[in-house]
Amino acid sequence: MSYFSLQQKVALARSIALKKSPLYVQYYVTARCNLACEQCNIIYADGACDELNITQIRAMAANMARIGVCIVLLIGGEPFVRRDLPEIVRAFAEAGIHVRLQTNGLARRQAIEACVEAGAHDISISLDSLRPALQDRINGGFARSWQRAIDTVALVNELFPETGTAFFGTVLMPRNLTDIPPVIDFASRIGWGVSLVPVHTARPEAPRGFRTLDDDGAVTFAPEQVAAVRTLLDRVAAMKRAGYPVYDSQEYLDDIARFVAGEPVRWRRRNGGLCDSPNLYFAVAPNGTLKTCCDFEATRSFGVHEADFPDLFHAGVVAEAVRPVTAACDGCMYGSYPEISISARFLRPMLARFAYFGGGRPRLARLSAAEMTALAATVLEEHGLAG
Repeated sequence: MSYFSLQQKVALARSIALKKSPLYVQYYVTARCNLACEQCNIIYADGACDELNITQIRAMAANMARIGVCIVLLIGGEPFVRRDLPEIVRAFAEAGIHVRLQTNGLARRQAIEACVEAGAHDISISLDSLRPALQDRINGGFARSWQRAIDTVALVNELFPETGTAFFGTVLMPRNLTDIPPVIDFASRIGWGVSLVPVHTARPEAPRGFRTLDDDGAVTFAPEQVAAVRTLLDRVAAMKRAGYPVYDSQEYLDDIARFVAGEPVRWRRRNGGLCDSPNLYFAVAPNGTLKTCCDFEATRSFGVHEADFPDLFHAGVVAEAVRPVTAACDGCMYGSYPEISISARFLRPMLARFAYFGGGRPRLARLSAAEMTALAATVLEEHGLAG
């Protein structure tokens, strides 16, 4: 199975060449979630939003196709809390848009099967550690949430085509610095990739949509931890060179180190110091309103599902409403946005992406949940960590 259809490849090429049609959109299908992860604030930021119904979502999918969107990420909250998630997947797939799911892993077999049948064969599951107790703590103290995520990983490997694409979305924070290499090692043995995101925090007087308010300092890096972060990132880069399935580009890894150290990030430098929203990517709130990104609204409200949205986008009206926001932003390291700008503007990462999605990604290993649980324990032991 090819990662992209011919229609999607054409949209992808146009987006990269012209940088005027969004390669990627994050759609927050709901703010509801069955976890309360300490590094996430989205359930509070979008908590007051209504959710679009399936008819409105079909209109949104058609509008996204009209403006050239190639990939939509269905995210939450937790997208699987929506019982109509398979219908949402189908709406975008039938519009010719590649669908990726992002979940905390608390999903049932029937829902995953229905999403696969609807056209989803690309998924990201949050996994920050192979140590169950630590992951449960990160997830907000929900007992057995790690085990349920591993059970879902096994279901993905069973139900997806072997050539399907799966990633662990791994948040880098003070609690799990030593846990990152084992996660990468585990991913390599089951046919998954790993994408890192450094924890983002905000102050109560200046909140941002996705960034957590770190009341007790548990997820904020102290200055004395910066050296350890750099050492870890050097190790991650070495693992990537050795063939481990680290999705992140070297440009991006270097910027994680800068971000943690409080230094300016550099991935925007080939676009005048701005990110590429909305021309290469943007986000959509549960109620269908366009967001500059997961942190910021635009200066004007646009319903992506509304009939006039494609015309407003093509006329540059949306870009005009987003530019003041991007011009004032000090830069984020939310993986997808930087990596898309990097892939579109830096040749080596671009070629690496083409190689990965063109057939260089690993194949999913058909392992049971019990086998995966045992494998995780083995990997932890090999890395000198106790479960």
